[in-house]
Amino acid sequence: MSNITTSQTIGPFPHEAWAWAVQLTAEVGSAAPQVRVQGAIFDGDGQPINDAWAEAWLPGSAPVESAHAIPGYRRVPTNEEGGFVFSISQPQAPAGKPVAYVTVFARGLVKHQFTAVFLEDDPALAQSALLEQVPPPRRDTLIARKQADGSYLWNIHMQGAHETVFFDYT
Repeated sequence: MSNITTSQTIGPFPHEAWAWAVQLTAEVGSAAPQVRVQGAIFDGDGQPINDAWAEAWLPGSAPVESAHAIPGYRRVPTNEEGGFVFSISQPQAPAGKPVAYVTVFARGLVKHQFTAVFLEDDPALAQSALLEQVPPPRRDTLIARKQADGSYLWNIHMQGAHETVFFDYT
């Protein structure tokens, strides 16, 4: 009897196998304001991971995307530079909560990892119940920084000195 489960590998063909989710979540029609979170996924040596996947669950987006095939959900592959982009419908400020819960899948990763991203200009960030569980020096790994163009930059580091905080999912 094998102990291997589907969560232990993304396999050799995720780009073909998961194309349906990318297509269904790439363009989402919503009248709500859009927030763009972009970044890259890096390995422990600081090298971009060009064949990773990031999946985002957007609790605040689901109600305003009810006409969408998968409301409040995005799945994106990284590009050659490890880059990814999430376009998030945001009907109201997250108020101390993550703007997205993110799952990362990557080569060599035995089990996918769970993390979350917050927006740095959230006025309730200091009162976040989730951030309170993270040691203060590591909280910055969960915070997307606002850029001059209005988008937010958030990089995911799988290991190393800048390792992103990952959570146990139970």
